[in-house]
Amino acid sequence: MTGIGGVFLRARDPEALASWYEANLGLELEPWKGSVLRSSGGETLVWSLFEASTDYFGRVDQQAMVNYRVRDLDAMLEQLRRADIEVEGPYEDENGRFGWGVDPEGNRFELWQPPAGR
Repeated sequence: MTGIGGVFLRARDPEALASWYEANLGLELEPWKGSVLRSSGGETLVWSLFEASTDYFGRVDQQAMVNYRVRDLDAMLEQLRRADIEVEGPYEDENGRFGWGVDPEGNRFELWQPPAGR
């Protein structure tokens, strides 16, 4: 394997959900309702397995969670709160600062502001 090629979510209304992610997380969407995320150099991407019983993803039936790298976690959490989006955080540890939100279809996502230099 050479890396992670993409992250895919199930959606009842792909067009509406794509618009939500574009408006609230700033994803630049292509006509096919997806986005190609490019590294500005040196950043890492983590792929990890969790126990089936984890509550880290939120709902038990949520099979995946996406972690989005952000420059300013506090600003992103405030932006989401102003849009009446359910969020948690911030939380900080040696890996950086984290926050979580839930999209209109109930998918929990993670926001990550890595420590300087990561």
